[in-house]
Amino acid sequence: MTSLPYSPQSSRAHIANHYLRASISGALAQGVSAAELLTQAHIPEDWLDQPGHPVTERQLSDLIKAVWRSTGDEFMGLASNRCKRGAFSLMAELAQSASTLGGMLHQSARFYSAIGDDLDIGQDDPGTGSQLFYRLHLRHRGEDRHHFLQEFILLMWQRFASWLVGQQIPIAGTRLAYPAPPHAAEYHSMYPGELRFDQPRCGFVLHRRCLQLPIVRTSAELQAFLVDCPAVILHRPHRDNRLHTRLQALLQRYDFEHLPSLESLSDQLLMAPRTLRRRLREEGTSLRQIKEALRRDFAQKLLANEHLSVQDIALQTGFTEAAAFCRAFKRWTGQSPARWRQGVRTVENG
Repeated sequence: MTSLPYSPQSSRAHIANHYLRASISGALAQGVSAAELLTQAHIPEDWLDQPGHPVTERQLSDLIKAVWRSTGDEFMGLASNRCKRGAFSLMAELAQSASTLGGMLHQSARFYSAIGDDLDIGQDDPGTGSQLFYRLHLRHRGEDRHHFLQEFILLMWQRFASWLVGQQIPIAGTRLAYPAPPHAAEYHSMYPGELRFDQPRCGFVLHRRCLQLPIVRTSAELQAFLVDCPAVILHRPHRDNRLHTRLQALLQRYDFEHLPSLESLSDQLLMAPRTLRRRLREEGTSLRQIKEALRRDFAQKLLANEHLSVQDIALQTGFTEAAAFCRAFKRWTGQSPARWRQGVRTVENG
């Protein structure tokens, strides 16, 4: 698993012009002037509804903040009821106190379910499968006709969750409860994993082991994050298109004890096994090394959680015995799991 590459917002105008009208439509319905909103975001008024004028991340961020100020509504006038400003910050502070990603998702669902009925949020019945569906479905009566708020909420939860755990969460797929719009090509750079439209509810899919990822951000870091919202949410993380990175994303969808073979992965990538092996060799790696790196990185994340025993971590990383896991971990890192965990605690305690 790789670190989440958040960086300063891009100055490149790459966001579709569609999002100008979509983001301000709720404010316009309340009588707010489009010119006033666009001026606050340093966007020429005559750019509205002009597909030839894409905007920057900062411009869209400033426009959303202008809508928040003018409506006093974090839902931007795009839901049936107003969501008071400061709600997300309060939820984020409560969620940040959770120890794991699973705790964060549970806390955010409790919070938004308590303050209103506009958002159907929570984890669906997990059943016995390896993947789970986290629904983030906006209930509205036509206010969000461009689906801007719905898509922003999905983006917010995925990127905030990834930021909290300090890595790009391997989202297996995003589900949207409406037909693919004309600008659907934009979505592939917004949401990782498989995209499906015309689904019963909106939300995203991830492997249940991700729920164990520990929260690593401090309260001070959270405050800085909130000050920079929504710019930090709108920023598109760098996409690494190397073959071994694509394989890592595919492997994240499987249980560690059932990782697919090179032949199976070749079929999914529409590539001959021999070609796949050669290209990995050219990148200085192999399928075995990629699989071991995934287990190692996940084990290191779990070892930062003091509530999990070595036996628990061994099972979650695909080992049937703690002894076998300890041998593998020492081969990967040169340290036993206990010594590595002790080192992490020493660093955290200063």
